[in-house]
Amino acid sequence: MMSSVRRIVRAPLTWVLIVVVAAALGVGAALFQPWRLFTDTVVNEAAPTVAAAPGDGPRREPRTLSRGEFVSHEHDTTGSAVVLELPDGTRVLRLENLDTSNGPDLRVWLTDAPVLDGRSGWFVFDDGARVDLGALEGNKGSQNYAIPSDADLSALTSVTVWCQRFHVSFGAARLILS
Repeated sequence: MMSSVRRIVRAPLTWVLIVVVAAALGVGAALFQPWRLFTDTVVNEAAPTVAAAPGDGPRREPRTLSRGEFVSHEHDTTGSAVVLELPDGTRVLRLENLDTSNGPDLRVWLTDAPVLDGRSGWFVFDDGARVDLGALEGNKGSQNYAIPSDADLSALTSVTVWCQRFHVSFGAARLILS
């Protein structure tokens, strides 16, 4: 019995298989980043404001242009999305009380896609127009994303937390004009 085990351990094919399995595990870990299922990144940014210039009177608050509540897609996602216009004309997407799973290469997109419930909404967001606002800062909490001045908010009617690695929406919100 021991001699057959030694023979297997000494065989070149055994070592090739060990190397192949180790490489596959390394690639799988790098691609899927399974540890992210057990970690959270919490971000709690204050709502954006613009200080009034001297002589302008009291500070003015941002104006809400649209808002929506997140629905879950690939992962349970809750919270709200609010598009704000600051007194200086800049626009910001604010994610409030976001709660979703952490994942590899998560992005925040404004899109023209409809927000569909459940599995129907997983893959629709990369089919049409979109504006990538950057990497998701945290999978929990409240955070702000600058919206480019040339973004057409009349056409971009939804926001998604998009997993670029697997081309799937974690969750999305339909933006309703205020």
